[in-house]
Amino acid sequence: MNAHHGRRRSETLEYMQSMLAQLRTMAEAERCDMLAYLIEMAYLEVGDLARGERPSSVREHKRNRTA
Repeated sequence: MNAHHGRRRSETLEYMQSMLAQLRTMAEAERCDMLAYLIEMAYLEVGDLARGERPSSVREHKRNRTA
């Protein structure tokens, strides 16, 4: 992955996490507990992806594990 793509990916993930935080706040304000929970899980997932703690693609991860 080249530096430009890496920077763009990082910025995209940061943006998604910011939007998810706002959506979670909205869901909590409306007392949509399950929705707030699911958005929180997505928020955490984006953080893991940004730190490189999870593969981007589950399919790719499974393929690499069986090889």
